[in-house]
Amino acid sequence: MLIDVISVRVRPEFQLDIEFENGERRRFDMRPLLSMKPWNRVAAPALFGLARVDYGTVVWPGEIDIAPETLYDDSVLLNGSAPTP
Repeated sequence: MLIDVISVRVRPEFQLDIEFENGERRRFDMRPLLSMKPWNRVAAPALFGLARVDYGTVVWPGEIDIAPETLYDDSVLLNGSAPTP
């Protein structure tokens, strides 16, 4: 099931707080990916901080993105967040 990202907030330590269209808010840890291409190009905090939402997922300058399925499947649910029925 594809669930689009509707908002992203950059957190310290290369964490992303993400809101999905189903109402869930989740935290994704980018650190394990930052040594791999293409994400190694955003491994500096200043570049990582340029994250934004486009086309239903998180993107960075230079046409760097990450699949929304990865963001959802590999993230943890934040307290007080529940999917809408």
